[in-house]
Amino acid sequence: MGEDILLTGQLVDFTDDPFSNPFEECALYERRGGIVLRDGLIVARGGADALRAAHPAARVVDYGDGLILPGFIDAHVHYPQTAMIASWGKRLIDWLNSYTFPEELKFSDPAYAAEIAARYLDLTTAHGTTTMVSFCTVHAGSVDAFFAEAQARGQRVIGGKTCMDRNAPEGLLDTAQSAYDDSKALLQKWHGQGRLEYAITPRFTPTSTEAQLEAMGALWAEYPDCLMQTHLSEQLDEIAWVRSLRPEARDYLDTYEAHGLLREGGLFGHAIHLEPREIDRLAETGASVVHCPTSNTFIGSGLFDMAGLKARGLKVGLATDTGGGSDFSMLRTMAAAYEIGQLRHAPLHPSQLLWLATAGSAGAIGMADRIGTLEPGSEADVVVLDLASTPAIAQRAAQAGDIWEALFPTIMMGDDRAVQAVWIGGAPAAG
Repeated sequence: MGEDILLTGQLVDFTDDPFSNPFEECALYERRGGIVLRDGLIVARGGADALRAAHPAARVVDYGDGLILPGFIDAHVHYPQTAMIASWGKRLIDWLNSYTFPEELKFSDPAYAAEIAARYLDLTTAHGTTTMVSFCTVHAGSVDAFFAEAQARGQRVIGGKTCMDRNAPEGLLDTAQSAYDDSKALLQKWHGQGRLEYAITPRFTPTSTEAQLEAMGALWAEYPDCLMQTHLSEQLDEIAWVRSLRPEARDYLDTYEAHGLLREGGLFGHAIHLEPREIDRLAETGASVVHCPTSNTFIGSGLFDMAGLKARGLKVGLATDTGGGSDFSMLRTMAAAYEIGQLRHAPLHPSQLLWLATAGSAGAIGMADRIGTLEPGSEADVVVLDLASTPAIAQRAAQAGDIWEALFPTIMMGDDRAVQAVWIGGAPAAG
Protein backbone atom coordinates (compact mmCIF):
# COMPACT_ATOMS: atom_id res chain seq x y z
CA MET A 1 0.00 0.00 0.00
CA GLY A 2 1.36 3.41 -0.98
CA GLU A 3 1.78 6.45 1.20
CA ASP A 4 -1.03 8.84 2.01
CA ILE A 5 -0.69 12.27 0.39
CA LEU A 6 -2.78 15.14 1.74
CA LEU A 7 -3.39 18.05 -0.63
CA THR A 8 -4.64 21.18 1.13
CA GLY A 9 -6.05 24.47 -0.11
CA GLN A 10 -9.45 25.83 -0.98
CA LEU A 11 -11.71 23.10 -2.34
CA VAL A 12 -14.79 22.94 -4.57
CA ASP A 13 -16.64 19.78 -5.57
CA PHE A 14 -20.17 18.94 -6.65
CA THR A 15 -22.78 16.70 -5.10
CA ASP A 16 -25.50 17.41 -7.70
CA ASP A 17 -26.23 19.14 -11.01
CA PRO A 18 -26.48 22.95 -10.62
CA PHE A 19 -28.64 23.11 -13.75
CA SER A 20 -31.30 21.07 -11.93
CA ASN A 21 -31.07 22.49 -8.42
CA PRO A 22 -29.90 25.73 -6.77
CA PHE A 23 -26.11 25.83 -6.96
CA GLU A 24 -25.88 26.40 -3.21
CA GLU A 25 -27.35 22.90 -2.75
CA CYS A 26 -25.08 21.27 -5.33
CA ALA A 27 -21.62 22.57 -4.53
CA LEU A 28 -19.32 21.65 -1.67
CA TYR A 29 -16.88 24.41 -0.67
CA GLU A 30 -14.17 24.27 1.95
CA ARG A 31 -12.27 27.48 2.61
CA ARG A 32 -9.51 25.37 4.15
CA GLY A 33 -10.05 21.93 2.75
CA GLY A 34 -8.22 18.97 1.38
CA ILE A 35 -8.19 15.49 -0.10
CA VAL A 36 -6.15 12.42 0.77
CA LEU A 37 -4.67 10.39 -2.09
CA ARG A 38 -3.59 6.78 -1.83
CA ASP A 39 -2.72 4.27 -4.57
CA GLY A 40 -4.18 6.42 -7.32
CA LEU A 41 -7.49 7.07 -5.59
CA ILE A 42 -9.02 9.76 -3.42
CA VAL A 43 -9.67 8.18 -0.03
CA ALA A 44 -10.87 11.18 1.99
CA ARG A 45 -12.23 14.70 1.40
CA GLY A 46 -13.06 17.42 3.89
CA GLY A 47 -11.63 20.11 6.14
CA ALA A 48 -7.85 20.30 6.18
CA ASP A 49 -7.49 20.21 9.98
CA ALA A 50 -9.74 17.17 10.32
CA LEU A 51 -7.87 15.35 7.56
CA ARG A 52 -4.51 16.12 9.16
CA ALA A 53 -5.75 14.68 12.43
CA ALA A 54 -7.21 11.58 10.78
CA HIS A 55 -4.12 10.95 8.61
CA PRO A 56 -1.16 12.02 10.78
CA ALA A 57 1.38 10.09 8.66
CA ALA A 58 0.26 11.65 5.38
CA ARG A 59 2.74 13.69 3.35
CA VAL A 60 1.23 17.15 3.15
CA VAL A 61 1.30 19.27 -0.02
CA ASP A 62 -0.09 22.67 0.93
CA TYR A 63 -1.32 24.82 -1.96
CA GLY A 64 -2.22 27.76 0.25
CA ASP A 65 -5.14 29.60 -1.36
CA GLY A 66 -4.96 27.44 -4.46
CA LEU A 67 -8.33 25.98 -5.45
CA ILE A 68 -8.41 22.16 -5.53
CA LEU A 69 -10.80 20.80 -8.18
CA PRO A 70 -11.40 17.60 -10.11
CA GLY A 71 -9.26 17.46 -13.23
CA PHE A 72 -10.94 18.93 -16.30
CA ILE A 73 -12.60 16.55 -18.77
CA ASP A 74 -12.65 17.42 -22.49
CA ALA A 75 -15.46 15.37 -24.03
CA HIS A 76 -14.74 15.89 -27.76
CA VAL A 77 -11.33 16.51 -29.33
CA HIS A 78 -9.27 15.67 -32.38
CA TYR A 79 -5.73 15.25 -31.10
CA PRO A 80 -4.38 14.87 -34.69
CA GLN A 81 -5.41 18.48 -35.35
CA THR A 82 -3.02 19.82 -32.71
CA ALA A 83 -0.53 21.26 -35.20
CA MET A 84 -3.15 23.08 -37.27
CA ILE A 85 -5.19 24.63 -34.48
CA ALA A 86 -6.22 28.24 -35.21
CA SER A 87 -6.07 27.88 -38.99
CA TRP A 88 -7.69 30.89 -40.58
CA GLY A 89 -11.05 31.56 -41.97
CA LYS A 90 -13.04 28.60 -43.28
CA ARG A 91 -16.49 27.12 -42.84
CA LEU A 92 -16.65 23.49 -41.78
CA ILE A 93 -16.51 21.69 -45.13
CA ASP A 94 -13.85 24.00 -46.62
CA TRP A 95 -11.92 23.87 -43.35
CA LEU A 96 -11.84 20.06 -43.44
CA ASN A 97 -10.58 20.03 -47.00
CA SER A 98 -8.08 22.88 -46.60
CA TYR A 99 -6.55 22.05 -43.24
CA THR A 100 -7.83 18.95 -41.48
CA PHE A 101 -7.51 16.29 -44.13
CA PRO A 102 -4.00 17.38 -45.28
CA GLU A 103 -2.82 17.27 -41.66
CA GLU A 104 -4.43 13.92 -40.93
CA LEU A 105 -2.70 12.39 -43.98
CA LYS A 106 0.59 12.88 -42.14
CA PHE A 107 -0.48 10.33 -39.53
CA SER A 108 0.36 7.48 -41.87
CA ASP A 109 3.82 8.00 -40.31
CA PRO A 110 3.81 6.39 -36.83
CA ALA A 111 6.69 8.61 -35.70
CA TYR A 112 4.69 11.74 -36.52
CA ALA A 113 1.66 10.34 -34.73
CA ALA A 114 3.78 9.68 -31.63
CA GLU A 115 5.23 13.19 -31.74
CA ILE A 116 1.82 14.86 -31.94
CA ALA A 117 0.28 12.60 -29.29
CA ALA A 118 3.02 13.56 -26.83
CA ARG A 119 2.72 17.24 -27.75
CA TYR A 120 -1.05 17.19 -27.36
CA LEU A 121 -0.96 15.55 -23.93
CA ASP A 122 1.77 17.96 -22.79
CA LEU A 123 -0.33 20.95 -23.85
CA THR A 124 -3.56 19.73 -22.33
CA THR A 125 -1.93 18.72 -19.04
CA ALA A 126 -0.46 22.21 -18.79
CA HIS A 127 -4.02 23.52 -19.00
CA GLY A 128 -5.36 21.16 -16.31
CA THR A 129 -7.13 18.64 -18.57
CA THR A 130 -6.71 15.11 -17.24
CA THR A 131 -9.16 13.14 -19.45
CA MET A 132 -10.32 13.60 -23.02
CA VAL A 133 -12.34 11.74 -25.62
CA SER A 134 -10.44 11.95 -28.90
CA PHE A 135 -10.97 11.13 -32.53
CA CYS A 136 -7.75 9.74 -33.98
CA THR A 137 -7.22 9.38 -37.76
CA VAL A 138 -8.08 6.56 -40.12
CA HIS A 139 -4.63 5.09 -39.45
CA ALA A 140 -4.36 2.41 -36.76
CA GLY A 141 -0.98 3.85 -35.81
CA SER A 142 -2.62 7.11 -34.74
CA VAL A 143 -4.67 5.17 -32.19
CA ASP A 144 -1.65 3.22 -31.00
CA ALA A 145 0.32 6.44 -30.54
CA PHE A 146 -2.42 8.17 -28.54
CA PHE A 147 -3.05 5.24 -26.23
CA ALA A 148 0.62 4.39 -25.74
CA GLU A 149 1.47 7.96 -24.76
CA ALA A 150 -1.48 8.19 -22.37
CA GLN A 151 -0.66 4.80 -20.86
CA ALA A 152 2.89 5.93 -20.14
CA ARG A 153 1.44 8.86 -18.19
CA GLY A 154 -1.13 6.78 -16.29
CA GLN A 155 -3.89 8.86 -17.84
CA ARG A 156 -7.55 7.99 -18.33
CA VAL A 157 -8.33 8.70 -21.98
CA ILE A 158 -10.86 7.53 -24.54
CA GLY A 159 -10.11 7.35 -28.25
CA GLY A 160 -10.86 5.57 -31.49
CA LYS A 161 -9.92 5.18 -35.13
CA THR A 162 -11.86 7.65 -37.27
CA CYS A 163 -13.78 5.77 -39.97
CA MET A 164 -14.43 7.34 -43.41
CA ASP A 165 -15.23 5.58 -46.67
CA ARG A 166 -16.34 8.52 -48.85
CA ASN A 167 -15.89 12.26 -49.42
CA ALA A 168 -12.31 12.42 -48.19
CA PRO A 169 -8.85 12.11 -49.79
CA GLU A 170 -7.86 8.63 -50.96
CA GLY A 171 -5.21 8.31 -48.26
CA LEU A 172 -7.83 8.82 -45.52
CA LEU A 173 -10.42 6.36 -46.79
CA ASP A 174 -11.11 2.88 -45.49
CA THR A 175 -14.06 0.62 -46.31
CA ALA A 176 -17.00 -0.64 -44.33
CA GLN A 177 -15.20 -3.96 -43.80
CA SER A 178 -11.74 -2.58 -43.04
CA ALA A 179 -13.23 -0.01 -40.66
CA TYR A 180 -14.95 -2.82 -38.79
CA ASP A 181 -11.88 -5.06 -38.79
CA ASP A 182 -9.39 -2.35 -37.81
CA SER A 183 -11.66 -0.86 -35.15
CA LYS A 184 -12.30 -4.29 -33.64
CA ALA A 185 -8.60 -5.12 -33.54
CA LEU A 186 -7.76 -1.79 -31.89
CA LEU A 187 -10.62 -2.17 -29.45
CA GLN A 188 -9.44 -5.63 -28.44
CA LYS A 189 -5.88 -4.34 -28.09
CA TRP A 190 -6.52 -1.23 -25.98
CA HIS A 191 -9.99 -1.19 -24.41
CA GLY A 192 -9.77 -1.69 -20.67
CA GLN A 193 -5.97 -1.70 -20.59
CA GLY A 194 -5.25 0.27 -17.43
CA ARG A 195 -7.12 3.55 -17.73
CA LEU A 196 -7.71 3.36 -21.49
CA GLU A 197 -11.10 2.97 -23.15
CA TYR A 198 -12.07 2.66 -26.79
CA ALA A 199 -14.71 4.71 -28.61
CA ILE A 200 -16.19 3.48 -31.88
CA THR A 201 -15.69 6.47 -34.17
CA PRO A 202 -17.49 7.10 -37.46
CA ARG A 203 -16.54 10.70 -38.28
CA PHE A 204 -19.99 11.72 -39.50
CA THR A 205 -22.61 10.76 -42.06
CA PRO A 206 -21.09 12.77 -44.94
CA THR A 207 -17.94 10.64 -44.79
CA SER A 208 -19.52 7.27 -43.95
CA THR A 209 -21.74 5.26 -46.27
CA GLU A 210 -24.74 3.40 -44.96
CA ALA A 211 -22.69 0.21 -45.13
CA GLN A 212 -20.00 1.68 -42.91
CA LEU A 213 -22.47 3.06 -40.38
CA GLU A 214 -24.13 -0.36 -40.35
CA ALA A 215 -20.75 -1.97 -39.64
CA MET A 216 -20.07 0.45 -36.80
CA GLY A 217 -23.50 -0.25 -35.34
CA ALA A 218 -22.78 -3.97 -35.48
CA LEU A 219 -19.44 -3.50 -33.74
CA TRP A 220 -21.05 -1.40 -31.00
CA ALA A 221 -23.66 -4.10 -30.47
CA GLU A 222 -20.82 -6.60 -29.96
CA TYR A 223 -19.02 -4.31 -27.48
CA PRO A 224 -21.82 -2.37 -25.78
CA ASP A 225 -19.61 -1.14 -22.93
CA CYS A 226 -17.65 1.06 -25.35
CA LEU A 227 -18.56 4.62 -26.16
CA MET A 228 -19.48 5.72 -29.68
CA GLN A 229 -18.56 9.23 -30.85
CA THR A 230 -19.51 11.20 -33.93
CA HIS A 231 -20.75 14.63 -35.08
CA LEU A 232 -24.29 15.92 -35.38
CA SER A 233 -25.87 19.11 -36.76
CA GLU A 234 -22.84 21.36 -36.52
CA GLN A 235 -23.61 23.65 -39.48
CA LEU A 236 -26.64 24.28 -41.66
CA ASP A 237 -24.81 23.49 -44.90
CA GLU A 238 -23.61 20.23 -43.35
CA ILE A 239 -27.23 19.33 -42.53
CA ALA A 240 -28.24 20.14 -46.12
CA TRP A 241 -25.42 17.89 -47.35
CA VAL A 242 -26.67 15.04 -45.16
CA ARG A 243 -30.19 15.58 -46.48
CA SER A 244 -28.92 15.30 -50.07
CA LEU A 245 -26.99 12.13 -49.25
CA ARG A 246 -29.77 10.47 -47.26
CA PRO A 247 -33.07 11.93 -48.52
CA GLU A 248 -35.07 9.07 -47.04
CA ALA A 249 -33.95 9.85 -43.47
CA ARG A 250 -36.31 11.70 -41.15
CA ASP A 251 -33.47 13.97 -40.03
CA TYR A 252 -29.71 13.94 -39.42
CA LEU A 253 -29.95 11.88 -36.23
CA ASP A 254 -31.98 9.28 -38.07
CA THR A 255 -28.96 8.49 -40.27
CA TYR A 256 -27.27 7.15 -37.14
CA GLU A 257 -30.35 5.72 -35.44
CA ALA A 258 -31.16 3.60 -38.50
CA HIS A 259 -27.88 1.73 -38.04
CA GLY A 260 -27.87 1.12 -34.29
CA LEU A 261 -25.81 4.18 -33.40
CA LEU A 262 -28.21 5.89 -31.00
CA ARG A 263 -28.35 4.86 -27.36
CA GLU A 264 -26.75 5.59 -24.02
CA GLY A 265 -23.01 5.82 -24.50
CA GLY A 266 -23.40 7.71 -27.77
CA LEU A 267 -21.58 11.06 -27.82
CA PHE A 268 -22.81 13.55 -30.41
CA GLY A 269 -20.53 16.54 -30.87
CA HIS A 270 -21.97 20.02 -31.50
CA ALA A 271 -25.74 19.31 -31.82
CA ILE A 272 -26.53 22.96 -32.48
CA HIS A 273 -29.32 22.87 -35.07
CA LEU A 274 -31.50 20.06 -33.73
CA GLU A 275 -35.02 19.22 -34.86
CA PRO A 276 -37.69 18.56 -32.21
CA ARG A 277 -37.71 14.83 -33.03
CA GLU A 278 -33.95 14.67 -32.60
CA ILE A 279 -34.14 16.28 -29.17
CA ASP A 280 -36.88 13.86 -28.16
CA ARG A 281 -34.87 10.82 -29.27
CA LEU A 282 -31.64 11.99 -27.67
CA ALA A 283 -33.49 12.45 -24.40
CA GLU A 284 -35.38 9.15 -24.66
CA THR A 285 -32.31 7.07 -25.43
CA GLY A 286 -29.98 8.63 -22.85
CA ALA A 287 -27.41 9.64 -25.45
CA SER A 288 -25.16 12.62 -24.76
CA VAL A 289 -24.46 15.82 -26.65
CA VAL A 290 -21.22 17.74 -26.35
CA HIS A 291 -21.00 21.53 -26.42
CA CYS A 292 -17.94 22.84 -28.27
CA PRO A 293 -18.25 26.61 -27.82
CA THR A 294 -14.91 27.91 -29.12
CA SER A 295 -15.22 25.72 -32.20
CA ASN A 296 -18.80 26.78 -32.81
CA THR A 297 -17.83 30.44 -32.87
CA PHE A 298 -14.46 30.00 -34.62
CA ILE A 299 -15.97 28.10 -37.56
CA GLY A 300 -19.19 30.13 -37.45
CA SER A 301 -21.49 27.21 -36.72
CA GLY A 302 -24.08 28.71 -34.37
CA LEU A 303 -25.15 29.02 -30.75
CA PHE A 304 -25.75 25.84 -28.72
CA ASP A 305 -28.97 25.85 -26.70
CA MET A 306 -27.57 24.83 -23.30
CA ALA A 307 -30.57 25.98 -21.26
CA GLY A 308 -33.12 24.38 -23.58
CA LEU A 309 -31.36 21.02 -23.88
CA LYS A 310 -30.60 20.78 -20.16
CA ALA A 311 -34.23 21.60 -19.42
CA ARG A 312 -35.19 18.63 -21.60
CA GLY A 313 -32.98 16.39 -19.47
CA LEU A 314 -30.22 15.77 -21.99
CA LYS A 315 -26.77 14.82 -20.77
CA VAL A 316 -24.35 17.53 -21.89
CA GLY A 317 -20.57 17.53 -21.91
CA LEU A 318 -18.16 20.38 -22.60
CA ALA A 319 -15.26 20.27 -25.05
CA THR A 320 -12.54 22.24 -26.78
CA ASP A 321 -12.98 20.39 -30.10
CA THR A 322 -9.27 20.86 -30.81
CA GLY A 323 -8.38 21.96 -33.48
CA GLY A 324 -11.67 23.42 -34.79
CA GLY A 325 -11.78 24.83 -31.30
CA SER A 326 -9.26 27.61 -30.95
CA ASP A 327 -7.78 26.80 -27.54
CA PHE A 328 -6.57 23.79 -25.55
CA SER A 329 -7.85 25.36 -22.32
CA MET A 330 -11.03 24.26 -20.61
CA LEU A 331 -11.00 27.62 -18.82
CA ARG A 332 -11.25 29.39 -22.16
CA THR A 333 -13.91 26.86 -23.17
CA MET A 334 -15.95 27.68 -20.06
CA ALA A 335 -15.60 31.38 -20.89
CA ALA A 336 -16.88 30.78 -24.41
CA ALA A 337 -19.81 28.75 -23.05
CA TYR A 338 -20.65 31.71 -20.81
CA GLU A 339 -20.52 34.11 -23.76
CA ILE A 340 -22.78 31.89 -25.88
CA GLY A 341 -25.19 31.64 -22.95
CA GLN A 342 -25.31 35.42 -22.83
CA LEU A 343 -26.05 35.62 -26.55
CA ARG A 344 -28.91 33.17 -26.02
CA HIS A 345 -30.16 35.25 -23.04
CA ALA A 346 -29.47 32.34 -20.68
CA PRO A 347 -26.31 33.22 -18.72
CA LEU A 348 -24.51 30.40 -16.95
CA HIS A 349 -23.44 30.68 -13.32
CA PRO A 350 -19.76 29.94 -12.57
CA SER A 351 -20.84 26.78 -10.74
CA GLN A 352 -22.61 25.55 -13.88
CA LEU A 353 -19.56 26.25 -16.03
CA LEU A 354 -17.24 24.42 -13.66
CA TRP A 355 -19.69 21.51 -13.34
CA LEU A 356 -19.80 21.15 -17.13
CA ALA A 357 -16.01 20.87 -17.29
CA THR A 358 -15.86 18.27 -14.51
CA ALA A 359 -18.85 16.27 -13.26
CA GLY A 360 -21.03 17.16 -16.25
CA SER A 361 -18.57 15.88 -18.82
CA ALA A 362 -17.87 12.84 -16.65
CA GLY A 363 -21.57 12.02 -16.63
CA ALA A 364 -21.88 12.61 -20.36
CA ILE A 365 -19.19 10.00 -21.05
CA GLY A 366 -20.55 7.56 -18.47
CA MET A 367 -17.71 7.89 -15.98
CA ALA A 368 -19.23 9.97 -13.19
CA ASP A 369 -18.38 7.22 -10.71
CA ARG A 370 -14.67 7.46 -11.51
CA ILE A 371 -13.66 10.97 -12.59
CA GLY A 372 -14.94 14.53 -12.51
CA THR A 373 -15.33 14.44 -8.73
CA LEU A 374 -13.28 14.50 -5.53
CA GLU A 375 -15.62 12.00 -3.90
CA PRO A 376 -13.73 9.35 -1.88
CA GLY A 377 -13.28 6.25 -4.03
CA SER A 378 -12.87 8.20 -7.27
CA GLU A 379 -9.67 8.32 -9.30
CA ALA A 380 -7.15 10.90 -8.15
CA ASP A 381 -7.16 13.29 -11.12
CA VAL A 382 -6.89 16.80 -9.71
CA VAL A 383 -6.20 20.33 -10.89
CA VAL A 384 -5.21 23.16 -8.55
CA LEU A 385 -5.95 26.70 -9.76
CA ASP A 386 -4.20 29.90 -8.73
CA LEU A 387 -7.05 32.41 -8.50
CA ALA A 388 -4.62 35.35 -8.72
CA SER A 389 -2.42 34.17 -11.60
CA THR A 390 -2.13 37.54 -13.35
CA PRO A 391 -2.38 41.13 -12.11
CA ALA A 392 -5.67 41.63 -13.96
CA ILE A 393 -7.22 38.51 -12.43
CA ALA A 394 -5.77 39.19 -8.97
CA GLN A 395 -7.16 42.72 -8.71
CA ARG A 396 -10.64 41.51 -9.64
CA ALA A 397 -10.57 38.44 -7.42
CA ALA A 398 -9.48 40.56 -4.46
CA GLN A 399 -12.91 42.22 -4.50
CA ALA A 400 -14.84 38.94 -4.53
CA GLY A 401 -17.60 38.35 -2.02
CA ASP A 402 -17.64 34.57 -2.33
CA ILE A 403 -15.79 31.70 -4.01
CA TRP A 404 -17.79 32.03 -7.23
CA GLU A 405 -16.91 35.70 -7.62
CA ALA A 406 -13.30 34.76 -6.88
CA LEU A 407 -13.30 31.97 -9.48
CA PHE A 408 -15.13 33.77 -12.29
CA PRO A 409 -12.24 36.09 -13.30
CA THR A 410 -10.04 33.01 -13.74
CA ILE A 411 -12.70 31.36 -15.91
CA MET A 412 -12.98 34.46 -18.08
CA MET A 413 -9.32 35.54 -18.23
CA GLY A 414 -7.30 32.53 -17.10
CA ASP A 415 -4.93 30.35 -19.11
CA ASP A 416 -2.18 27.85 -18.32
CA ARG A 417 -0.63 30.35 -15.91
CA ALA A 418 -3.62 29.75 -13.63
CA VAL A 419 -2.84 26.03 -13.37
CA GLN A 420 -0.84 25.70 -10.17
CA ALA A 421 -0.60 21.91 -10.18
CA VAL A 422 -2.01 18.81 -11.89
CA TRP A 423 -2.24 15.31 -10.45
CA ILE A 424 -3.00 12.34 -12.71
CA GLY A 425 -3.79 8.98 -11.16
CA GLY A 426 -2.54 10.15 -7.78
CA ALA A 427 0.86 11.34 -9.04
CA PRO A 428 2.01 14.86 -9.89
CA ALA A 429 2.04 15.41 -13.64
CA ALA A 430 5.42 16.08 -15.19
CA GLY A 431 6.19 19.55 -16.46
